[in-house]
Amino acid sequence: MIRVLLIDDHASFRQPLAFMFNREPDFEVVGQAGSVAEARPLLGDADVAIVDLDLPDGNGIEIVTELRAVNPSCIVIILSASSNQGHFAQAVEAGAAGVLHKSTSISEIISAARRVGTGEFLLSPREVVEMLRLAGRQRDRDRSAQQALSRLTAREREVLQALSEGLNDKEIGQRLFISTETARTHMVNILGKLGVESRLQALVFAVRHGAIEIKSTSPPV
Repeated sequence: MIRVLLIDDHASFRQPLAFMFNREPDFEVVGQAGSVAEARPLLGDADVAIVDLDLPDGNGIEIVTELRAVNPSCIVIILSASSNQGHFAQAVEAGAAGVLHKSTSISEIISAARRVGTGEFLLSPREVVEMLRLAGRQRDRDRSAQQALSRLTAREREVLQALSEGLNDKEIGQRLFISTETARTHMVNILGKLGVESRLQALVFAVRHGAIEIKSTSPPV
């Protein structure tokens, strides 16, 4: 009997998957969770964990890392609606056996869980090596990005945050009590430090690496 743990914040996906697993004679669903916090008490009981990459209080990579410490024999299959190969590579580097897209049929998910539960591999050695190389390149890019962001002054970060809220140079100057020309100068310096060519690229760079937060302007419902 292969004991399965399902971790996905969408009950409409998780519960039918659990139902189908429990119909199989060689599977038993021993737990379900919709978040990292809910999953933590369940990590020690499973042989195979099927984990969503995007969870409301974290991500599946955290689960992989914690499982390696708490239950080293448990094998993790990551599910994701994303196509971000960098995230997939990070999951494999953390110890996941493989990654399946959420468009994968339930029968294929069950087949993958059966394969890893009986000692087979989802990824070939060559695929694993490629994933590890990709994870290494991603880590190097993240390190370079953080170094670039560390060169921004506190004022330049304020300018970027104001830019993310749709303010133009004049409005940024008014908010920060600086001249329009000074706001433009800050923007030129930001582009140079981040190594990008446009304000949009600067925003994407900063958001991707957590330097600024895009604030919703939608009125409360």
